[in-house]
Amino acid sequence: MSDKDSAKRAKVMSDAFYAQNLLKEAFPESRYGSVKGAIFAAYRFVSPKVTKEVTPRRIRSIRDGTARRIDAEEMEALKAAIIEEAHREQQELRARLAALDKKVAAFAARSSGEPVAGSGE
Repeated sequence: MSDKDSAKRAKVMSDAFYAQNLLKEAFPESRYGSVKGAIFAAYRFVSPKVTKEVTPRRIRSIRDGTARRIDAEEMEALKAAIIEEAHREQQELRARLAALDKKVAAFAARSSGEPVAGSGE
């Protein structure tokens, strides 16, 4: 194998590794309950965004790191999925912070003896 062939092979492997990491980050197993759930969520997201037919098996091969190549459309869809996951996580964190702010305010009001808004008093 020549140096050119090995360099080309290394690039393909790095693209596959990058796509694998994008897929795992955008569709975490913890959010979807299982690897299978994450794979089908990724399939539902990626499939309409690419012109070539994508199957759950293709998504699994990307996730497992066994895909020999990654199409540019697939990579772009995975990058878009990362952005959507970041927005979703940001919304969840904001909702969680708002709920915690309410709890802190209720605790502070209770400890100071003031009535709490919305507590039915």
